[in-house]
Amino acid sequence: MVKVIGIGDNVGDIYLDSYEMFPGGQALNFSVYAKRLGAESAYIGVFGDDAVARHIAGTLDEVGVDRSHCRHVQGENGYALVELVDGDRVFLGSNRGGVLKDKPIILDSKEEAYIRQFDLVHTSNNSYFNEQLSKVHKLGVAISYDFSKSWSNWRDVEQIAPHLDYGFLSCSSDMTDEEAAETCRKVHALGCRSVVATLGSRGAWFYDGELTLFQASQYVDPVDTLGAGDSFAAAFLVDYLRQNKLDQGLMNTSTHDREEACRQALASAASFAAQSCLERGAFGYGKKYQHPLPKRPRTNKSS
Repeated sequence: MVKVIGIGDNVGDIYLDSYEMFPGGQALNFSVYAKRLGAESAYIGVFGDDAVARHIAGTLDEVGVDRSHCRHVQGENGYALVELVDGDRVFLGSNRGGVLKDKPIILDSKEEAYIRQFDLVHTSNNSYFNEQLSKVHKLGVAISYDFSKSWSNWRDVEQIAPHLDYGFLSCSSDMTDEEAAETCRKVHALGCRSVVATLGSRGAWFYDGELTLFQASQYVDPVDTLGAGDSFAAAFLVDYLRQNKLDQGLMNTSTHDREEACRQALASAASFAAQSCLERGAFGYGKKYQHPLPKRPRTNKSS
């Protein structure tokens, strides 16, 4: 069985139209989606001591994602304020991860030993985990990183990319195909071994130094697009890693075999991402937010 772990951000996505709060966050979403896809899944993050934290942690227990190595500290959990416009999520602001921002995850030897048992670590630009990537890389565990829209900060990409096996970029839907493919090639040249650039409803490009592949999106009438990119990444990775385990070294076989595996994983990702757009929140589990809405922060959340 594929074993994966998300490390980093968790947030409560608070919807202003319905006064509901949904569990979210790029690293946490990945862990939940991977569990739904049949992987053995875990999550390491930092929780505050408020209602947002309790709801998210309880949801992980209900879903069956191991959170035994999470931290619980005093303070405000991460949250984001969200509204829907014709089914498309719009982030209005966030508290930039709440307690995670001030108390980021610094791995100790016990956690490193725990992480070593997984096939892949997935983290993100909102996870305050960049300084720990070299530690994970030395463990010999594959690393996947969601740059979201921050890939345009090339100085940061240059520092992060050499540690990465997979990088996911959120690109504008009006970016040309050639621009998207060239962006993938540039991130790969900086050291990331496989790069996926998603273009919203248009689809996604994949590049690994040999293969350049395009995957069209599957059209649905979306209820909520929040989490679509996270679900795409999770489905691609779980499918591709599963094929690699079944074939005992797929990544080192012929280009033709890897192409077939990539095409299957990309198709699975497009299908799963489309289905994720048919429920509210990243993956459901909403509840009425029983407290006064937080003040709208000035800084928007990248996602």
